[in-house]
Amino acid sequence: MKVVIVEDERLAAEKLQRLLKQVDSGIEVLKVLESVEESVNWFSANVSPNLVFMDIQLDDGISFEIFDTLKIEVPVIFTTAFDEYAIRAFKVNSVDYLLKPVEKAALENSLRKYRNIYTAKQTEINISKVFEHMAKTYKSRFLVKIGTHFQSVPVENISCFFVEERSTFLKTKTGKNYDLDYSLDQIQKLVAPELFFRINRNFLVNINSISEILSYSTSRLKLKLHNFSSEGLIVSRDKAGEFKLWMDR
Repeated sequence: MKVVIVEDERLAAEKLQRLLKQVDSGIEVLKVLESVEESVNWFSANVSPNLVFMDIQLDDGISFEIFDTLKIEVPVIFTTAFDEYAIRAFKVNSVDYLLKPVEKAALENSLRKYRNIYTAKQTEINISKVFEHMAKTYKSRFLVKIGTHFQSVPVENISCFFVEERSTFLKTKTGKNYDLDYSLDQIQKLVAPELFFRINRNFLVNINSISEILSYSTSRLKLKLHNFSSEGLIVSRDKAGEFKLWMDR
């Protein structure tokens, strides 16, 4: 299990890490974040962990401000010295609410509650996705017009789909562009999601055509595709975490 700790008190963070190892040696702490700002930046740029332990009162505000800025669907166990935020905590993805100082028995109980809720839920989701994938057939080719002729382009030969001046195009791996009668939203639903990813409003890229991934800013990425030079190949801030997960399947 991969977890992130949001805690501005160093001793409290160290104690929680020790307790987690005592309770379950398989738990990996990916990061300890100390502020609202640092948390927003980290969650914007990284793949979500399985679980977050989050103190409520941080140096630069309260941790609920993180949820006001980002859509975070990761389950959270709150840790705090006060019980005044309990009702608000359960309005987000809260599994439990631990009062400091956190005790081993209470931590074990919270982790047990997390596993009971989310292991069963994830199994249900995974089974649902398997049947959904089995039932859905994705396009294997697109018919394009070249003058007075038509040509069928297999999806494995398509480097990306993109929008330019309100028209939608596909680009082949050899660098040729063809106009399509579909919108990018329609194409996204027609192609296999394990093969194509919508990196921003204007580009849907083939995973096998990505030649290079570069850091573009603290929370965005820039891509290079084979036989394609474009300044628009930027993975948007809200897609960066999902994109990294997609690339790591």
